[in-house]
Amino acid sequence: MPIQWSHTTWDELPSALSISNNSAILPIGATEQHGPHLGCGVDYILADILCRAVADKVQVPMLPTVPYGCSLGHSRRWPGTITVSPITLINLIKEIGDSAYRSGVRRLFIVNTHVTNAAPLRCTLEMLRSEHDDMMVGIFNSGTLSPRVREFHYADGDDWHANDAETSLMLAKASDMVRADKLGIADDPDRTAGLTFSHPVNRTSTNGVTGKPSNSNADKGEAWFTWMVDDLSALIRRGMHEEPPLAQSYFKPVDA
Repeated sequence: MPIQWSHTTWDELPSALSISNNSAILPIGATEQHGPHLGCGVDYILADILCRAVADKVQVPMLPTVPYGCSLGHSRRWPGTITVSPITLINLIKEIGDSAYRSGVRRLFIVNTHVTNAAPLRCTLEMLRSEHDDMMVGIFNSGTLSPRVREFHYADGDDWHANDAETSLMLAKASDMVRADKLGIADDPDRTAGLTFSHPVNRTSTNGVTGKPSNSNADKGEAWFTWMVDDLSALIRRGMHEEPPLAQSYFKPVDA
């Protein structure tokens, strides 16, 4: 049975959804500068390869990966960032969710690999579940899938970007994204500790990086990617069979 939505025919889809308890995975990344040593598609590539591995493991159809996200914070200082506004992302993912619902999806797992997509995606969740009473929506941010995944993502800075974690993951799973000859000059520290405001990257980084990509290697990336696949698979397996604590309608008022 095909696991990639794009490779599934319309008459195969009902069976695929039945097997997965009407579940689907929607990966969402971004296209943005990732310092001098990484390609601009890191977030998109990670979303795609992570969700492909998980979809195969849990046998849940995977919708095509969304390659653009809300990357306004990366400014115009460095070329390469292709961004949409928060409201555009909200509406885009809402309409994708609506269409998935019409195709039979009742459990939508949104997997996000770009930190600042999180707020628009939360708005999308609110809109989808208020319109579709029998649709459950979960959002999983790749850097915080579990305590062990969070630990290696945040090891070199709370405001990490293009850091050891992302570089190691790319060395392991998409080495053509990495300019190995630039790893030694790419490090840039996290300057956000103790700040009151959330500042754009042009005011927190000299080169678009926050962290220590010079510490990266493929062996760490392989181990970390396995953790991400295993931990996301466990979350989705649990969600495939979760039921709401109460079966009360969103629309029906309390009886007088």
